[in-house]
Amino acid sequence: MHGVVAQARAGTSREWSTLAALSVGFFASGFAALLYQVIWQRMLGLFAGSDAVTAALVVGAFLAGLGLGSLLAGFVADRLNPRRAAWAFILCEIGIAGFALLSRPFLYDVVVERLGPVMTETWQIFAICFAGLLAPTLLMGLSLPLLARAVVARLEQAAGRIGWLYGINTLGAAAGTLLGGFWLVGTLGFEVALQVGAALNLLAALLTLAVLNQLPRQAPLSPAALPDTVPTERGALGLPAWTALVFLSGFFIIALEILWVRVLGIAGQANAYSFSLILGVFLVADGFGVVAGARWVRRVSDTRAAFFHLQSWAALYALVTLLIFREFYGYAWFERLLGMETFRHGPAELAVIAAFALALIGPPAFLLGMSFPVVQKAVQRDLASVGFRVGLVQVGNIAGNAAGSLVGGLVLLHVLGTAGTAQAVGLLALAMLGLWLVLAARGGVRDTAGRALAAALAVAVILFPSNSAWWGRIHGVTEEHSAIVGEDRSGVVVLRLKDEAGPMFITGHTQSRVPFWPHHFFLGAVGPAIHPNPKDVLVIGSGSGGTPFAAGWNPASERIRAVELIAPVYEVIRDYAASRPDSALAALTADPRFTLAVGDGRREIFVSGARYDVVEADAILPQTSHSGMLYSVEFLSLVRESLKPGGIFVQWAPTERVARSFLAAFPHVLMLLPISIVIGSDQPIPFDREALLARIASPEFQEWARKARVDTTGFPALFAAEARVWGPDTPRGDAEEVNTDLFPRDEFYLNNTLRGAEVVSAR
Repeated sequence: MHGVVAQARAGTSREWSTLAALSVGFFASGFAALLYQVIWQRMLGLFAGSDAVTAALVVGAFLAGLGLGSLLAGFVADRLNPRRAAWAFILCEIGIAGFALLSRPFLYDVVVERLGPVMTETWQIFAICFAGLLAPTLLMGLSLPLLARAVVARLEQAAGRIGWLYGINTLGAAAGTLLGGFWLVGTLGFEVALQVGAALNLLAALLTLAVLNQLPRQAPLSPAALPDTVPTERGALGLPAWTALVFLSGFFIIALEILWVRVLGIAGQANAYSFSLILGVFLVADGFGVVAGARWVRRVSDTRAAFFHLQSWAALYALVTLLIFREFYGYAWFERLLGMETFRHGPAELAVIAAFALALIGPPAFLLGMSFPVVQKAVQRDLASVGFRVGLVQVGNIAGNAAGSLVGGLVLLHVLGTAGTAQAVGLLALAMLGLWLVLAARGGVRDTAGRALAAALAVAVILFPSNSAWWGRIHGVTEEHSAIVGEDRSGVVVLRLKDEAGPMFITGHTQSRVPFWPHHFFLGAVGPAIHPNPKDVLVIGSGSGGTPFAAGWNPASERIRAVELIAPVYEVIRDYAASRPDSALAALTADPRFTLAVGDGRREIFVSGARYDVVEADAILPQTSHSGMLYSVEFLSLVRESLKPGGIFVQWAPTERVARSFLAAFPHVLMLLPISIVIGSDQPIPFDREALLARIASPEFQEWARKARVDTTGFPALFAAEARVWGPDTPRGDAEEVNTDLFPRDEFYLNNTLRGAEVVSAR
């Protein structure tokens, strides 16, 4: 008897040690997966563009691959015994690691550099992104159903163990997002970070290999041979119904995430760490929710009520806390923490955003995570089809995620704005709860708590203000102000006016104002002032219009094209111009020389083949998310190739690395100080201080500045210091300390010290 007990205990011990090893491996696999997603999305953004539509296409392609992998796993996993399923998981991890190691030459060298200039249609972009990511995402989608097949030996284990594995994988993904986003990528660069991810996939494979012999060669007994079958709850839903519900839940989760990214991203001023922070908090809470739900689900008697209540509580909490968060604006203590008037990029400011992210995102993400094991308990009714059921539920969830990303991010935000999208999400949760209340009533169940939840959700939806009122309060609009608010999928723009003047906020930054800041005007004017015949001018970025408007001061400029990534910038400019016909912005929108285009300026240069006399980039802080795409050596080299012979590129150089990157791309460089503007060309730049002063004093320049209400008396001081000049033979200094597409050091400023460009010597 004692021998039998000892043998049983030994078997249980081996079973738990096997599960522990597989859990560590699956944690590592999740870490690598999110690390890859961040890096691959950035790489493909260089190909597809960094606007909202193309970013959604990249995410959609990633999710499509995961969904196909889950669907394939649903048909394959149940044909394998536990040991063979583990072997298949090992091969998947090795395959993912191999693709990660090859992704730099494949995704960057081939997709970005070779296919980028010729693939320009939306369907082509999606097709290339889908094909480029299909192999690794397909393998990622296979992993959970395969592991579920390997570790579930008894039906009563299914919900708990599958939930545990999914939760551990999600926590690994959270670690990959946070540690990767805050340390690995910014410290090591994209390419080395990919190598770290590949090592983690190989670790997952090795850990699985180490316990392979502890897994049975035979499939577990069929449920018909088991005496302890799971009872079926009254009125239980079938697998298709649960798959549809999981689709709605997946849509709901991503729609909420989009809202949190929009609101907290703007509060955090959209720096390089914001997205990793918000997504990381979501994944941590979601992962712990799944793990907690894996234990709690044993006590759940009605999976339907549990599922619908979890969705509703998450929605109610999310809506209420978003309303409270908005109400905090206007209080002095909160303005000091998260007001829009100052730049907040330091560790302390990020810690404040992290605290609010935990408060807003943590509880609802935890509740939504708890629903995963609930669904598994509802659908796992047959040991012979564990893998299929896991895979099908995953397909429903991923399809919902993809729909939430595309519909929520590209349609709802675009049409309804943030406040309207929040109301739509609340109505979706209310509809799901209403469905349950109808089912409950038909089954003779009186759900008083559910009715109270429905009433509370309805009130929360009604309380949301209009979109203009929502963003107006957050951007400090009071009774003494007027405001023009624009929002679509690409971003939020608020022009706050008092006595016809005020700042323009773009994605949370005070990036410009009306009337224009003098240094923005000078940045736009200096290129056409130095170039002897600036017929064709391209301006990348618009702000409040100061840089492109200033570029038009020279009558010789026949065509001035301004490309702006955030579409509502132009909507706000046009609204302002329509009510103020004598303003500079009215002239900007009416002058036939100007073309105001929406899009990714880098992408336009990449694919258009156009040539310019002058290209100028509006000033952008190096700490801003994706600023590295405009400060890299590769981008600067693209600009150089887009210039006509003797053409010039004008850019603000906020840091030493930006200046060194500029020097690495252009043979001839001029730096104006103390304003720290760099000008590059393939030929010597015709700079004469006295000639530039004369042009600034010319009637044409002064009349243009008066129309813009810009005082030019301080302009000579902007370039009063001795200009620095580099030719092809001038020493360039440390060529390693530059920004590249695959290592935008300045953008990850917490990992890399920023120094001003003035430290770069021309000797």
